[in-house]
Amino acid sequence: MSAAEAALGSGPVQPSSKVKAFLRLVMIEHSVFALPFAYIAALTAMFRADGSIQWGTLLLVTVAMVGLRTFAMACNRIIDREIDARNPRTASRELVTGAVSVRSAWTGALVAVVVFLGAAALLNPLCLALAPVAVVPMVVYPYGKRFTHYPHAILGLAQAMGPVGAWLAVTGSWSWDAVILGLAVGIWIGGFDLIFGCQDVQADRAHGVLSVPARFGIPAALWGARVCHAVTTGLLVWFGLATEAGLFYWIGMVIVAVAFVYEHRVVRPHDLSRLNRAFFSVNGFIGIALFACALLDLLVRGLTV
Repeated sequence: MSAAEAALGSGPVQPSSKVKAFLRLVMIEHSVFALPFAYIAALTAMFRADGSIQWGTLLLVTVAMVGLRTFAMACNRIIDREIDARNPRTASRELVTGAVSVRSAWTGALVAVVVFLGAAALLNPLCLALAPVAVVPMVVYPYGKRFTHYPHAILGLAQAMGPVGAWLAVTGSWSWDAVILGLAVGIWIGGFDLIFGCQDVQADRAHGVLSVPARFGIPAALWGARVCHAVTTGLLVWFGLATEAGLFYWIGMVIVAVAFVYEHRVVRPHDLSRLNRAFFSVNGFIGIALFACALLDLLVRGLTV
């Protein structure tokens, strides 16, 4: 029996196993980072429109967000598979080990982008027209680390589109309030990508991968993340003021501010042992906590289900 057969078992790989491997590849559970902010934008727009939740629209926003993020992650993994193979931290990813073939990954990416475009088409003509604009930075981002030390900014731009798109999905018209929330999300995610990139400094420098931590060092990257999260907090305050948010939203803001302080206390330049806690646990908590408080605030103010 070959090593590959030993790893995969003696029988053929079942379709369900392939699907599970693909979902691991794209880390589907990380949709929790940006999705709550899309919900905040959509629900706020619904509250302003007629005061009631449009469940069909909310479902399509969910499908569009997950579809686009799945496409982006699949492209990221495909484009970066050779870089991943040279980095000990990422050498066990599915495209490197062969658990997912490049062909399967491209198939999954194609299905995901078709799902995204289909959801955009069902929402309204403006969403469909602007859909390609949302797709472009998702593909550019993985190439960014090859030509700029600031790929984190490209990721931030890509993520900033979520709340803007969610608002457009509900109203079919532009909103600067949604832009404020989108900027908050983009700068937030760009900031914690700076933290995440700190663990790859040695590998990135060895193989010519560009990033802020690799170029300027871990202390500078962590300071950059602090600045990003301070700006994020300010933008979230601005969004609350612009949308006349009530008490529960501001309670959520206090929770977010405390979470940011905790995040930056557990990650130190010479101690990255708790980086995963900061990246996954705290940032996942931030999105869910603010969404829960914002939803409660809208319900108290009269949003009906």
